[in-house]
Amino acid sequence: MAIGIKLSETDSRLFCCSKWWGDPDMPSDMEYPMFQGEDGEEYPLTFVCQIDCAEVTTAFPDCGLPEDGMLYFFAAMDEYLGYETPYHLGIGKWPKGATKVKYAKNINPETFESYIMVDDQDEPVTLPAMKMEFFNCDDDADGLKLLGIPSNGDACDNNPSQISLLQIDSEADGLDDVRIYDCGFINFLMKKNELENGWWHSSYGYLSSY
Repeated sequence: MAIGIKLSETDSRLFCCSKWWGDPDMPSDMEYPMFQGEDGEEYPLTFVCQIDCAEVTTAFPDCGLPEDGMLYFFAAMDEYLGYETPYHLGIGKWPKGATKVKYAKNINPETFESYIMVDDQDEPVTLPAMKMEFFNCDDDADGLKLLGIPSNGDACDNNPSQISLLQIDSEADGLDDVRIYDCGFINFLMKKNELENGWWHSSYGYLSSY
């Protein structure tokens, strides 16, 4: 089973809701994930999206995601958003820590806080939050999606028996700021039993391109 994602612009910050880009809304004791660059320094991963699991599982009760809580996706993909970075992550399996999936079991707007990234002038550096809508799609469909398998055959062949927990397709509508090679994908991959047990730390990133 795969669940497609459609993005649309909004004026809302979508606090504690499913959203693409924007600022992650996390429990106060959840640490923002970092990635070590080639210079030995640590850099914040790009916040990709957060998923209100109850919103998804209400519409797709047998999808395999947790029934409630919030899933967060982060990736070291600043270079594919046009920023200069002290590291380069190309085609193939990314090193440990280059992508991160986090999970909060309970969503509580009273205790959750928005982690707002700013530059040296205290100006926000994140892209505006986008609303997410979910729909049925083929397991190997292109575009943004939860679950299923990678669209790119190379990614499938080199990662057999892996579920694509999230697929980022640089050609998807709404991702005008993303450029991953000619037509690239970043897939968050994990095994079925890892998904069933909530072993989010076992997930890893894989970049492929047509």
